[in-house]
Amino acid sequence: MSREEAVASLFVLDSSVYNAHTLRVARPKEFDREEALRRAIPIFWEKGFAGTSTDDLVGAMGIGRQSLYDTFGDKRRLFLAALRTYNTDGITALSRKLRAGPTALAAIERILVDLAEVREKARSLGCMGVNAICEMAREDADVRALTETSAALLEATLTDAIEDGKAKGDVSPTVDSRAAARFIAATLSGMKVQAKGGASTEVLRDVAAFAVDSLRPR
Repeated sequence: MSREEAVASLFVLDSSVYNAHTLRVARPKEFDREEALRRAIPIFWEKGFAGTSTDDLVGAMGIGRQSLYDTFGDKRRLFLAALRTYNTDGITALSRKLRAGPTALAAIERILVDLAEVREKARSLGCMGVNAICEMAREDADVRALTETSAALLEATLTDAIEDGKAKGDVSPTVDSRAAARFIAATLSGMKVQAKGGASTEVLRDVAAFAVDSLRPR
């Protein structure tokens, strides 16, 4: 799946999840939908889908129950919209960091090291995307679809960066770019799980260093 197809799939899924509900609301909203959605993300991130109540959501989002139902449909559809936004924001931020690095390898190293050095409170939350996979992916086809689309986009983004690194000589020319991208993506996910489980900064730095070293020219 190309990056363009992955992005398109994210928006197609997003439309199938909640646009039908927003279109049938005739009266004007008294709140910003995007802002309300983003306020829901930390609640789902911390408590998970099952552990989050409607009261938790309306309190955090600053809207009434009926507005939540009218705009997002129900808790599950709101969760899917929040997960899509979380995943898209994460990949956008990663792409920005990859472009900002002096080299592709330095940028990948910075991304991994930043994850190792995240604050303890944030570290204990893990990754909302990984948390959703563990909690819901087996039973929920929409969560699986969102996860697969985001993974494809992340893989394409990392593959491009590694290809650029190979062309400029800071990544080994013998590296399989797609396999390396998948390895880095798996390393990111694994580090997030380790971090949530209490792994120290030193342990996570060691993982980051080993992953980066595997890409260096010999």
